Amino acid sequence: MSTSKTGKHGHAKVHLVAIDIFTGKKYEDLSPSTHNMDVPNVSRKEYQLLDVTDDGFLSLMDDNGDTKDDVKVPEGEVGDRINKMFTDEGKDCNVIILTSMGEQMCMEVKEAPK
Repeated sequence: MSTSKTGKHGHAKVHLVAIDIFTGKKYEDLSPSTHNMDVPNVSRKEYQLLDVTDDGFLSLMDDNGDTKDDVKVPEGEVGDRINKMFTDEGKDCNVIILTSMGEQMCMEVKEAPK
């Protein structure tokens, strides 16, 4: 975020540069400093990995015993680590799910404590 001074057209401006947490895509916006902006609320929750379905979804359970079956195995390094640790090595795994603005994605996997 950077601000510019008041110019001949009036208001100071704020230049925002942000990276999408789900896609990695870069976004830019230029807005008057007097205007309000919406800020996304991001929640981070850890789940126990129960299973990886044949169609590429994670079967998860939270601390309360509630299950969740609507998160896809992510592309790239995290997805490869899930397949290696859970499927190939048979380890108990915990995954971190980030949720924001109606989207959710598995961002991290780690071996569950014994």
